[in-house]
Amino acid sequence: MPQEFENDNRKITKLGLQLPTDPRWVNLAEKDLSLILTDHAYCEQKAATSCISLIQQNPERIELVEELAPVVTEEWGHFRLVLQEIKKRGFKLGRQRKDVYVNKLLAFQQKGGSREQSLVERLLTNALIEARSAERFRLLSIHLKEEGLQEFYHNFMVSEAGHYRMFLDLAKLYGGKELAEKRWKEYLEYEATVMLNLEARGDRMH
Repeated sequence: MPQEFENDNRKITKLGLQLPTDPRWVNLAEKDLSLILTDHAYCEQKAATSCISLIQQNPERIELVEELAPVVTEEWGHFRLVLQEIKKRGFKLGRQRKDVYVNKLLAFQQKGGSREQSLVERLLTNALIEARSAERFRLLSIHLKEEGLQEFYHNFMVSEAGHYRMFLDLAKLYGGKELAEKRWKEYLEYEATVMLNLEARGDRMH
C-alpha cells in the first residue's frame, strides 16, 4: 500500500471511513479550481438546506432544533466564503451538477419505516457526507500548492468533522445507540464500495 494511503488510513479512522480518497484526486481538482470551488459552494448550500429541512420536519425534537439551528448559519456562511473565493480569483459560479455520490447514499436509505427510523437514516446520511467532506478538505489542506488555499480548506475540515460527530450523536439519540451503530456500520461498508467504484473527478467535491 502506498505511504500516502497508509497515512490516510490512520487519519480517517477518527472519521469512521473505511476507504481513503486517492491523494491524486487533489491533482485533478487543482487543474481547474473554478470547477471544484463551484461544486464546493453548492455542497455548502445543500448542507444548509438539509438542516433547515430537518428542523422543519422535526420541530418537536428540541435537541435536534438546538443543534442544527446554528449549523444552518454556519453552512450558509461557508457558502458565502466560497463565493468570495470564487470572486477573488476572477471566476464565476457555475451551474450545479448532479451529485452521484450523494444520490447513491440516498438510494441506500431504508424506506417505509417509522418517522424515527426515517430520521435516523437522514442523520446517518448527513454524518457520512460530512465525514467524507472533512476527509477531502484535509487532502486539499495538505496537498494544494497554494498556502492560502491550504488554510482555507483546513478550516473547513475542522468544521465538517464537528458536524459529522453531531449528526452521528443525534442518530444515536433518536434511534438508540445499538441500532444507530449497527446501521452506521452498514453505511460505512456501503460507502466504501461506492468510493471504490466512483470515477475520480476533479470537478466534484465527492
